[in-house]
Amino acid sequence: MSNHIHLIWQSAFTFTPSDIQASLITHTAKQLKRSLPNKDATALETYKVNKYDRTYQFWKRKSLSIELRTHAVYMQKQEYIRHNPVKAGLCINPEDYNYSSAKFYFNGVDDFGMLMHYSGG
Repeated sequence: MSNHIHLIWQSAFTFTPSDIQASLITHTAKQLKRSLPNKDATALETYKVNKYDRTYQFWKRKSLSIELRTHAVYMQKQEYIRHNPVKAGLCINPEDYNYSSAKFYFNGVDDFGMLMHYSGG
């Protein structure tokens, strides 16, 4: 998506969901801050904020996290995520969107090298 991301992930070991989310947000913000000026000299300025604790803000401060406690909720969220780029007009079929795991579920292709199939139940 052009202005947001949907992820379904599971924590491992002793990491808490909030630890993982904070780490993901921090890491991606640092990567964006480093790479944006290389692509477009003015792109970084879009994210400039006047805050006491940071110069740039890439992510919403209160991201929406939903715990997927049941198989039905998981399947509903997966379908929503899969069809979100289609609804936004970014592709015709879910598996055509480059930044989606839909290709993995439709064709078995893991472009990211880290996807695992949810067996459900």
